Amino acid sequence: MGMPQLVVTAVLVEGRSKSEVAREYGVSRRWVITLVQRYLAEGDAGLRPRPRRPLRSPNRTAHDIENEVIALRKQLERDGHEAGAATIAFHLQRRHGVCPAVSTIWRILSARGFVTPQPHKRPKSSYIRFQAAQPNERWQLDITHWQLADRTDVEILNILDDHSRLCLGSHTRPIFKARDVNNSFGKAVAAYGNPASLLSDNGAVFTGRYRGTGRVALEVTLHSRGISFRHCRPYHPQTCGKVERFQCATRRAVVSPVQPGGTRREVPGSDGLPRSERLTGTRACQ
Repeated sequence: MGMPQLVVTAVLVEGRSKSEVAREYGVSRRWVITLVQRYLAEGDAGLRPRPRRPLRSPNRTAHDIENEVIALRKQLERDGHEAGAATIAFHLQRRHGVCPAVSTIWRILSARGFVTPQPHKRPKSSYIRFQAAQPNERWQLDITHWQLADRTDVEILNILDDHSRLCLGSHTRPIFKARDVNNSFGKAVAAYGNPASLLSDNGAVFTGRYRGTGRVALEVTLHSRGISFRHCRPYHPQTCGKVERFQCATRRAVVSPVQPGGTRREVPGSDGLPRSERLTGTRACQ
């Protein structure tokens, strides 16, 4: 349930005042009134996101110029000449003394279907960004590896709320086993309540589906509590990008990059922790 549905439910179902609902959810009273009016007039369709495109765009290229760009493109192709955006700009400049930018002409050609994009890699616009609408709607968890100052290798389990980015739990062990992950999840639930769903990668401590029909301890616990459990696609950590980003920021906050010679230089922190505590245990990720 998104924010518009929650606001309308609070006003119409729970009978609360619009001012009270606006204060609780941190929105304006005018927006609450608008949502209620849209719902009463259109039903659920009135709560769907609406386009934000302006009614008019004063700086948009005039249709006459767009049509002239297309006509030039067709004429140059028909005559067997170069018909790229730069060539079209040259002819427009010679005709009128001024012309749109080459990038503008390229966008016009692309919008009219005269250019077939051939990106060298997948564009960022093709990725679908998601974010939970409410706290505890989705948690992300992941394990990262770290080397302490004494060269001891440890694993750090981080649990993050997808909506607020709050770190719900951060625990360190030499090696995490399935029951350790389940225990850490239980501690987070005891402090913050059950989430509606969980998101992780396909690590063996998170799921047993790649080893047959068995289930790991965390899967059993989630099933018994009615919590949905989803996993990102193999070799695609971007799906769990929020917890991955949190772990990258944690590494930069604890120590600086490895110095020449293979030693790590401790970053003086403002937390007042002794060196031994800043680089060991779960406190290094808080």
